[in-house]
Amino acid sequence: MLDGRLLLLFLAAATLLAITPGPGIFYVLTRTLAGGRREGILSAVGTFAGGLIHVVAAGFGLSAVLAASATAFAVIKYAGALYLFWLGVRMVRSRNLAVEDALPTAESRHAFRQGVATEVLNPKTALFFLSFLPQFVNPQLGHVVVQFLLMGIMSVTLNTLADLVVVSFAAPLGRRLRTSLRFRRNQRIASGVALMGLSAFVAFGDAK
Repeated sequence: MLDGRLLLLFLAAATLLAITPGPGIFYVLTRTLAGGRREGILSAVGTFAGGLIHVVAAGFGLSAVLAASATAFAVIKYAGALYLFWLGVRMVRSRNLAVEDALPTAESRHAFRQGVATEVLNPKTALFFLSFLPQFVNPQLGHVVVQFLLMGIMSVTLNTLADLVVVSFAAPLGRRLRTSLRFRRNQRIASGVALMGLSAFVAFGDAK
């Protein structure tokens, strides 16, 4: 169902793109530093789910409509940027919040939902799939949509694996957050500013 030669080229390109730092990786890193390994993992799973939504949408042509409409692109693009900015502001405002004041279950649920929303509200993800994946589809094999979906799932999975590697290295820093009030306050401010900067990156910069 997939062209073997094109599949190898696709996996090489997708792996390179997955390990290239972009909004997804920085978002998961920020959430891991703020809430620890569990929150980082759930954020990564959330961006995975959001990525799958884009894959399905692109596979069935919804992303083509988005790409053809400058207004729709701008609305979703800036909605995503504003959402990330709002998350950053909330993090800065919570700089003096004790770890014990946060309910782990509630925070974990938010981490997943915010991960989904962050990815879904980034139209550049949709445009990436729309422009990147068709290069490796072989129409002569038929089932073009199936080929597209399979490679899209592979791409999102590779991105998530890269995110989980980031979580595994960043999570130990979370332990210090629970033992140093000053470190925790400074980290939350830095993380909030990073999210606000990320919102500008999503709005005006190039994303993977």
